[in-house]
Amino acid sequence: MITSARARFIRVSARKARLVLDQIRGKSVGDALATLEFTPRAAARLIEKVLRSAVANAEHNHQVRNLDDLRVVQAIADGGPSLKRVQPRAMGRAFFIKHRTSHLTIAVSDEVNGTRGVLTRPRHMRIRRLPATVPAAAAAPVAAAPAARARPRTSSPASRGKGRTKPKEKK
Repeated sequence: MITSARARFIRVSARKARLVLDQIRGKSVGDALATLEFTPRAAARLIEKVLRSAVANAEHNHQVRNLDDLRVVQAIADGGPSLKRVQPRAMGRAFFIKHRTSHLTIAVSDEVNGTRGVLTRPRHMRIRRLPATVPAAAAAPVAAAPAARARPRTSSPASRGKGRTKPKEKK
């Protein structure tokens, strides 16, 4: 049974959280917790909380008793809203600062294959493959279209935007 936990509006950028989530995706829960314990990143502490919550959800909601069978089948960090701040600078200027937030989602499963019903990639990021029955000629890329009629290049400096159009008059 697949069980998940979410933490929303976490004060860490999604890009930094994804670096840690990539390390635990596909591992058993025990290995993932050990990895997170020794990962020297601030996001690791937050992700560890979410993983422990997903394990607790599996125990409580689905009566999973053998925690050694649980594996991390999904680990996602989506971007959340940014907190917008202004930093005053010299001469009346202002720099804008974005404090980014993220939504962390971790799913654990005790199934043998562990990925049934869970998308490994979002639907819009999936790679589309051609069916095996398509002949090779149809799968070949389309030949390049004939080049559009090019403008003739002139060698005068004025047409290239360099130099003067008229010679300078002498006094």
